[in-house]
Amino acid sequence: MLRRGATLAIGWALAVMAITLFAWLGTWQYGRQHEKQAMLDAAAQVLAQRDARPLALAADPDAADGYTWAAGDGQWADAPAVLLDNQQRNGRPGVRVYRLFEPAAGEPLLVELGWLPVPADRSIPAITDPPPAPPLEGLLLPPPSAGLAAAAIQPQADGSLLLMALDRQAVAAALGREAIAPRVLRLDPDAAGGYARDLEILPNTLPPEKHLGYAVQWFGLALTVLVTALILTFRRRRAHSGNHRHSRHP
Repeated sequence: MLRRGATLAIGWALAVMAITLFAWLGTWQYGRQHEKQAMLDAAAQVLAQRDARPLALAADPDAADGYTWAAGDGQWADAPAVLLDNQQRNGRPGVRVYRLFEPAAGEPLLVELGWLPVPADRSIPAITDPPPAPPLEGLLLPPPSAGLAAAAIQPQADGSLLLMALDRQAVAAALGREAIAPRVLRLDPDAAGGYARDLEILPNTLPPEKHLGYAVQWFGLALTVLVTALILTFRRRRAHSGNHRHSRHP
């Protein structure tokens, strides 16, 4: 009797642990769905209005996670191109190309010029000179999330810098700057020069509906574990009750 009770207690302890984990994962995915939907809504509002603000707002710490349509004068810095690796576009691997820009007012900022494909042999494509002279116009937005990628920088034969994560401090140091703005400018796709680009906000990450789908899956697993534990407990108790009656009435 004691052994049967201990087994039941261990089974329920494991079930509760699994339910807690699955419920936490579902809650996290559900939260990410709302976060990304809020990002898309905020960007859509800015893109609908396209009320151009100064490029100096790229350095505003209070707006580091937001979106702003911006335009302004300045000059391209005498600095190598920055290539962000492992960037997908239409299912193809490639790099995103950035150049350092010095606006007439405010901190230097990285300007995203677009995407270039990388062939199967992983040879980095040649990078051309920056687009024609400013003014520039485009969307100020946070740089792509670094995730778990290291901020190591690999100089290329043409002088460009290849990296896995757009770490602001590391990039600033590699470009010989004390600091660069926390937001980058994604150049207007209609502007001259650069490479293939668009104003997609989540180009290399899961959209909100995917997070919602994963949330439903995790919550479903939590419910499955709970129902399974209840069924097994009910069957065990019913079997024990039946055995007990038989032992009293041989």
